Amino acid sequence: MNIGYLSTIYHTSFIMKSPDNRFLDGITPDINWTLFPTGPAMMDAFKTGEIDVGYIGLPPAMIGITKGLKLKCVAGGHVEGTVMISKDLFSSFDDLRVVSKVLEQFEGETIGTPAQGSIHDVIIRDLIHDLDISIINYPWADFIPGAIDNGEIIAGLGTPSLATVASREINSKIVIPPNKLWPYNPSYGIVVREELINQAPEFINDFLIAHEAACNFIRNQTLEAAEVAAGELGNIDVDFVLETFQISPKYCASLPEEYIKSTMDFVPVLGKLGYLEKKIKMEDIFELKFIQEVHPEPSHYHPSRDVPGLEK
Repeated sequence: MNIGYLSTIYHTSFIMKSPDNRFLDGITPDINWTLFPTGPAMMDAFKTGEIDVGYIGLPPAMIGITKGLKLKCVAGGHVEGTVMISKDLFSSFDDLRVVSKVLEQFEGETIGTPAQGSIHDVIIRDLIHDLDISIINYPWADFIPGAIDNGEIIAGLGTPSLATVASREINSKIVIPPNKLWPYNPSYGIVVREELINQAPEFINDFLIAHEAACNFIRNQTLEAAEVAAGELGNIDVDFVLETFQISPKYCASLPEEYIKSTMDFVPVLGKLGYLEKKIKMEDIFELKFIQEVHPEPSHYHPSRDVPGLEK
């Protein structure tokens, strides 16, 4: 089974693919992992048959589905994974308390974000639709801190990992936190080729059991999970991973009503931006039967106050 994943360190891919952990023990067939720079790039791999499963933000998957790709989201993973950063020249949401007032500071300027159609790109384009702000799309979010530093852009959007990198490399700060840009947005889910639902239901079920266990590991054994993720990447330290985990600590495999509603709220926005080629309904995007069996209890996206190691 071929699985596509992103460089986002709080995805369970880094926990599950690590040889030091045993979440995937006993799962067949064997899994091959392939790294992609963005969700839209992963959709191209689905189109060519290169991958069977993907860790991906839901907007790129929705765009692909309207273009004829037979895909279904079978589980969640994280919500509120988009953050806006800039240097310490601008007031933040903590100062101004209103997202629109924060964005008005960037009138006449240019903001950077990952590829067109990525969840970050869609969110910021929706928020600035009536402002004079330009967007530059980058193939890798890693280019954004340098672009801010050299003045090519004045601010950027991406995952919490981007915020951690930028704070270290260019002394940036978070100007709009993840929960204020688009509440409950589906920052990633587990998407599968639709034919697997009938051809490999046991694999999907077993994979989601492992995925949920890895989500629990990140939430409940945060330091240990950070050590695994840092070891898997090899070029970052544990403190970096912990800082990233804590920016938006909302990890779970379930697909609750709020996750689905937030996903469907993207439909008119994607249509307005010209990203959707036809109308799309909830049943076109989601197949819920596997996660309802694996995770029948309430979701864990909003951690309780007794979870150690996570800032609330």
